[in-house]
Amino acid sequence: MKKDILALSVIILIIAVIINGTNIQSVDEYYLTHIDDITENSETVFISIRCDTILDNLENLDESLRYDEYVPKDGVILPRTEYVLREGDTVFDILDRAVRYNRIQMEYQGSDQNSFGSVYIRGINYLYEFSCGELSGWMYKVDGEYPNYGCSKYKLKDGQEIEWVYTCDLGNDVGAKWLGGQGK
Repeated sequence: MKKDILALSVIILIIAVIINGTNIQSVDEYYLTHIDDITENSETVFISIRCDTILDNLENLDESLRYDEYVPKDGVILPRTEYVLREGDTVFDILDRAVRYNRIQMEYQGSDQNSFGSVYIRGINYLYEFSCGELSGWMYKVDGEYPNYGCSKYKLKDGQEIEWVYTCDLGNDVGAKWLGGQGK
């Protein structure tokens, strides 16, 4: 009997130590890694998501997507938002955190599922590749430049600016000059 009480006391003590030493967070708390976590010593990055090119190409947009919930009147799905940069974060990591926290739909193909070896963003906010014509889809730029590699390969540094933009013309309408287009 004494052994059972002693064993039970030890188990309760171990459980109390584990619970006390563990930071239990909700999903929302985990993904809220921006405003509340930012200190003067924090490394941060900024992210925005826009689809304003669609506003000039509504005739090409799939009819089922012609609503403000998919294409906001100003074309801004996520305004410029600051996030804490964790060690090793990529453009994809910040995008994933931002859409989860802001409850923005996103679908992607994992790096192990394509020949590029990087995550491929299929759709954001129900806007997919080809939703607004055969040359449409999502692109990203960092500090105003379009990298020539996937978002899960681009490691970020303090202060960088990530912009996800929806193109309706294979990047020509969003200034992607590296594709050989004129850009704006």
